[in-house]
Amino acid sequence: MIRQAAIACLLLAACTGEADNRLPGGEDTRPYAGIAPAETLRFIGTEPFWGGEVSRAGLRFSDIDDQQGRTVAATFFRGRGGASWSGELDGAPFTLLASEGECSDGMSDRTYPYSVTVERGEQLLSGCGWTEARPFTEPEGEG
Repeated sequence: MIRQAAIACLLLAACTGEADNRLPGGEDTRPYAGIAPAETLRFIGTEPFWGGEVSRAGLRFSDIDDQQGRTVAATFFRGRGGASWSGELDGAPFTLLASEGECSDGMSDRTYPYSVTVERGEQLLSGCGWTEARPFTEPEGEG
């Protein structure tokens, strides 16, 4: 249900020609361009620990039970204010949504430039992401 609502919001945001400040991206109706196609988006989450990356080579997702990770054949979509990758993992729907916004992993003092949400079957995970062009930042005096 959450996945359908999130995807519907992104689709609506991408398809409408009218500005609506209530949608991600505000008045800007262009597809999200904050993560370039050649960039690698890395993402992490805690409680439980999970992570991975999305690059031109594909999407790799790992968790506490499979730290090497698995490849997810995913379709890429640019909405307003974010991007998503949708596919299937272990026979269940898998969707990763990345949008701009300061994010904390809750375990370190790092600040990440992207909020990441993963829906894996019935499981909903919240985490953070970064790219080389937009890295996470350490508190002053660290890193």
